[in-house]
Amino acid sequence: MEIIDQTRQVLLKDKPFMTLTEAARYTGVGQHKLSELSDDPECEFVFWVGKKRMFKREKLVDYLSKAYSI
Repeated sequence: MEIIDQTRQVLLKDKPFMTLTEAARYTGVGQHKLSELSDDPECEFVFWVGKKRMFKREKLVDYLSKAYSI
């Protein structure tokens, strides 16, 4: 039986996927704006787990670094 250390915290910069709250904290972009951007069916930096949206960190950063404005 494998025991997982529940106290280990992973830094946001090390997480490949982030929740909406984590993505907002990481990028400095508001949750409402991230929700709006990720509602687009063509959005490449989000995937859905049921009703929960998860952000692909690297793709989100790449998108924001290329954007002139959001």
